[in-house]
Amino acid sequence: MTDQKRRGIYLLPNLLTTAGLFSGFFAIVSSMNGRFEAAAIAIFVAMIFDGLDGRVARMTNTQSEFGAEYDSMADMVSFGVAPALVAYNWGLTGLGKIGWLAAFIYVAGAALRLARFNTQIGIADSRYFQGLASPAAAALVAGLIWVGVEYDVNGQDYGIIVAFITGVSGLLMVSNFKYNSFKELNLHGKVPFVALLLIMLVFVVVATEPALVLFVVFAIYALAGPINTFRTVDKVRLEDVVGDAVEMHEEDEQSPKCNKTEDK
Repeated sequence: MTDQKRRGIYLLPNLLTTAGLFSGFFAIVSSMNGRFEAAAIAIFVAMIFDGLDGRVARMTNTQSEFGAEYDSMADMVSFGVAPALVAYNWGLTGLGKIGWLAAFIYVAGAALRLARFNTQIGIADSRYFQGLASPAAAALVAGLIWVGVEYDVNGQDYGIIVAFITGVSGLLMVSNFKYNSFKELNLHGKVPFVALLLIMLVFVVVATEPALVLFVVFAIYALAGPINTFRTVDKVRLEDVVGDAVEMHEEDEQSPKCNKTEDK
């Protein structure tokens, strides 16, 4: 009985992860059938499930190594492969090699971003993400496609712009730009009544033009990383933009946990 319990998996958080994985796969299939609006929305739905599974696991004390690995695999599909293929089918096929190279840059950036994130768990500053998080990058690409569909824009006519945003999103994921993680927000504390009104206002604004509002929000967030990084350093170095940051080297030398993870 003990062995069976050890080999089992927790249902609820992994069910949410599966729902996110399904949403990413649905986005790919929808784009293959020319349903780009449904594909873009499915990526945003995957973001919701991705945000829920980890929080539910912590709230119910059902975290597991299996769940963490499964979540990474699902993220690679939903926020790595799906956005790249949807963007390729919508606006990059007419560019030939440039089109699929831009899509590949995004996929490779997502894979490297997820791998780096997994190796830095427990040693990185939880207040910031190193590089654009893959769900945010996926939201930027999906938001662009959703806006294009809403305004009857033919993606093939603006393939260069689609390739630029897709490629840059992939590069931002592997950059060293600092992005606020918002993990320091206290969701359990009390807030003024006006805060609830502001939240309601946000929902109303998003509901009026969800595609445009979401795209603008995530575009601003993507730009906030370089701005935040350049604002906090006296002299911009290559390590502040890409590569191994100096601070990370110092932590690697002092942290046995990180060295063990790297050897693995």
